[in-house]
Amino acid sequence: MQKVVAAVARQVLEKLGPKAKTDVDQAAQDAESVAFALIRMKAYGEEMDRRGFLLGSTKTGLSLGLGAASLSLIPEVRLFAQAVDDFLRGPPVKDIAPKQISKRVWLIYSPDSFPTPENRGMMANITFVVTQKGVLILDSGASVQIGEMAIRMIKTVTDKPVIGVFNSHYHGDHWLGNHAFSEANPNLPIYALEENMQRIKGMEGSLWRGLMERWTNQATMGTKIIPPNTIVKNGQVMDFGDTRLKMHFYGTAHTPCDLSVEVMEDRITHVGDIAMENRIANIDDGSYPGTFKYYEALQKNTGAQTWIPGHGNPSRGLLNDYKELMAGIWETCLQAVKDNKDLSAAKTLVLKDPRVASRAARTAGFEANIGKYVSLAYLEAEKEAF
Repeated sequence: MQKVVAAVARQVLEKLGPKAKTDVDQAAQDAESVAFALIRMKAYGEEMDRRGFLLGSTKTGLSLGLGAASLSLIPEVRLFAQAVDDFLRGPPVKDIAPKQISKRVWLIYSPDSFPTPENRGMMANITFVVTQKGVLILDSGASVQIGEMAIRMIKTVTDKPVIGVFNSHYHGDHWLGNHAFSEANPNLPIYALEENMQRIKGMEGSLWRGLMERWTNQATMGTKIIPPNTIVKNGQVMDFGDTRLKMHFYGTAHTPCDLSVEVMEDRITHVGDIAMENRIANIDDGSYPGTFKYYEALQKNTGAQTWIPGHGNPSRGLLNDYKELMAGIWETCLQAVKDNKDLSAAKTLVLKDPRVASRAARTAGFEANIGKYVSLAYLEAEKEAF
């Protein structure tokens, strides 16, 4: 990979002109060092600035002979850094055969809950709905490579075209695959709540692309940020011939903008990350009581459903089971705050709560993350109590 990037770096350096380098031969010698420095900076998600680049050049033994002309190099380098992803792609993701959940709904199931170099970011389910008018994607995966795998797998089920993608929220494992579907159809509608769209267009988009690259040792490299382009709202019903999809949103739960999509004819609802099977959802941007309110409103408006999570297997009992785990953390922390117990005491009580203890062994990442989730619940409980 480094040698390929070096070839591009060499072209960039040659465009800098005689004032920015001693000669083309020196630039050619230094090109691979430039490439290495850029890949290394990108891998750690660092923003390149003038000082950082010059220091990095010194550390890698780079000697361009730029002198006073060094500042003219920086815009070229930044453009090159932005182009690295467009030029290179990580390796393909292995195929995962889709499982049929209902008449219209299929699931590409992810057996892993967290991204690693080994799974190349395949950590979240991809759901697709085969309708009379075409195929609809409910969350597109964590990279262009995963999206491409999903496209291959859809073709084993139907020859109908993909006519839309829905993004449940702005965490990258649920929308970075948009790139693959958009590349296949540049005019494809990508649906999301308005706040979700704005967050992906803003800082969250770049943040999550960088995080996925770091967590997978660059396996997701080459993925472009393709944000949603079509806004949907709570209660909206979309007709696709023999299939209707209904949009649901009831306030902050896992994030401030979690979209749930109901496949009305099949009595199946895709819930993104507001509930998971055998994993605790990241709730840094969310709310414990907000999650309970969302569940109540969603169940009231849909009735009995099979719930499809972003992580784990679908089931009819998913929301109730996950609610028990969340309540074991939240209610215990709320009572600890009311009893003037500190955070450490609250954690001890949470671990003893049967709703939590009974699920600890089968919950992925429990030991590493329970302290964080107790802290978040405790902080929110303090606000609630006072």
